Amino acid sequence: MKSTGVVRKIDQLGRIVIPKELRKTMSINEGDPMEIFVEEDLILLKKYNAQGACIVTGDVLSENKEYAPGLILSPKGAEILFAKLRDSQEV
Repeated sequence: MKSTGVVRKIDQLGRIVIPKELRKTMSINEGDPMEIFVEEDLILLKKYNAQGACIVTGDVLSENKEYAPGLILSPKGAEILFAKLRDSQEV
């Protein structure tokens, strides 16, 4: 395990801030789910990637469809992607 040299305090609500540089390096965005693991005296955080999650919205729904390997979209995600593609063609 690699040390970053960064130390943060836990606030009154038990929260800790992940530094912006680390979030950027690890592609962690606001609202991304994080999975928490415990190993002996370690607390490990990992960006959560739900199996079958829409790549646009992150929704895990029974209606999600895989359109190509790794391209899983919810109905809303497909709508958003289609609108973005349509708008990019109009420019």
